Amino acid sequence: MNKPFKFKQFTVHQDRSAMKIGTDGVLLGAWTKVEHQTESILDIGAGTGIIALMLAQRSNAEVIDAIEIDPEAYEQCVDNFERSPWGDRLYCYHAGLDEFMDEIDDEYEIIVCNPPFYIENVTSGNLQRDQARQNGYLPFDVLLAGVQALLANNGTFTTIIPFKEEEAFVRLAATFGLHPKQCLHVKGNANAPIKRSLLAFVKQKHQCTIQELIIETERHRYTEDYIALTQAFYLKM
Repeated sequence: MNKPFKFKQFTVHQDRSAMKIGTDGVLLGAWTKVEHQTESILDIGAGTGIIALMLAQRSNAEVIDAIEIDPEAYEQCVDNFERSPWGDRLYCYHAGLDEFMDEIDDEYEIIVCNPPFYIENVTSGNLQRDQARQNGYLPFDVLLAGVQALLANNGTFTTIIPFKEEEAFVRLAATFGLHPKQCLHVKGNANAPIKRSLLAFVKQKHQCTIQELIIETERHRYTEDYIALTQAFYLKM
């Protein structure tokens, strides 16, 4: 799990980050829509920097900022940015979302967040792991308030959450003036229940387009849709 993860155009070192490379982050980085003219992107809770790196590969955005509160993950994120082909466009701040909002007056055209969403009150004894995984360290209302303040009027916020949280999250987002535009329901295989929801929010009320993605036809046999979404990144695709 601590080995560097090699993608087609960059490598992510992850030995110092509590959140290792996983399907959620790759899905979000691949699914988030990036327009050709997009100039500014923010990744909240960057971890290893995987999503910001994917968006750097997919865009010409001059400003790709990330924020990461955990010191070890922050240092690793900076290192991954500097080793990448896009180091001159990527910048990571060592800060929490509230601190960052106090310092920054900018707005972003795209904001992405793969948030900690486990609703656990029991500590694992590892603060770094708990911060990366547990919702209490970045509650959804705090996240959405930050997004509402930092998102440009024509901007898009994308995130990935458990499917069972989707309805409540969409209701909560509406109280911050954020409305779903696109939704992707993710299933491990055709017979599995929906596991994740990828959601894209905008500040204007919108008809929400809902699609479904199935990852595998059988164990380690990937669907054409999943390959099409991720083949620009995974070596095995």
